[in-house]
Amino acid sequence: MSPPRLCHYQAMNPGGLHRLAYWEWGDATNPRVLVCAHGLTRQGRDFDTLAQRLSGEYRVVCPDVVGRGESDWLPEPEHYGLPQYVSDMVALLARLDAGSVDWVGTSMGGLIGLVLAAVPGNPLRRLVLNDVGPTLEAESLQRIGTYVGQRMHFASFEEGVAYLRSISAGFGQFPPGAWEALSRPMFKPTPQGLRLHYDPGIGLAFRSLTPEAIAESELFLWAAYESLQLPVLLLRGAESDLLSPQTAQRMADCGPRAQVLELPEVGHAPMLDRDSHLNPVIEFLRAA
Repeated sequence: MSPPRLCHYQAMNPGGLHRLAYWEWGDATNPRVLVCAHGLTRQGRDFDTLAQRLSGEYRVVCPDVVGRGESDWLPEPEHYGLPQYVSDMVALLARLDAGSVDWVGTSMGGLIGLVLAAVPGNPLRRLVLNDVGPTLEAESLQRIGTYVGQRMHFASFEEGVAYLRSISAGFGQFPPGAWEALSRPMFKPTPQGLRLHYDPGIGLAFRSLTPEAIAESELFLWAAYESLQLPVLLLRGAESDLLSPQTAQRMADCGPRAQVLELPEVGHAPMLDRDSHLNPVIEFLRAA
């Protein structure tokens, strides 16, 4: 397969404009568009396997959310959050000029898609939420807060890969070489060694969330979810500490009544890099 195309566009933040990157697979004129949005500390190349599988059917677009990958960092870290991310994705959808869009979102990327899908007049047709829902478990948020945004440098690629593996047990097991390939886009070279690809400021914004703000956000997200008018597939890692079985069941019972699929031997979050994860997503997207 040929590598993806790296494309850019501009969006607005409270302090001015920033430049955003996205990775594009398939025919750029294809009216069938699939957007794949990554998790909090990840980047768009997480979806290479899914994009390769679907690039013959879709124009597959995998953005680097602001502050990550090849996208700019925000001048004020407090603006890292759903309002900015959703605004940036609205600008991306305008750039793509697609009449309808399917959305696959892992964790944070799923919440972005959920909010977009609740906006009147949005072009979303089908929504895949990968191990995320309106209620996020406090224990998992605390775990993520212990490492996100740490200013770290690594003397070698191998050292960095080992560190990522230590904080990513929930991703499950990988065949030889697969974890290294998945990790390669996660690093940037500096004079001090390799650093993680994202702005440490995302950790400041994440850890500044108060219990009151989290509770208010949960109410908003449930209201948004219950308003959805499109088919939803909810994937849950069987060992996930972020998306509880109770939240998944509630999502199956209310609003769009998500089709829920539990994936064994993985926690938060399934990487959608193997047939047992990919095939149900592809079947859902292909459904009439």
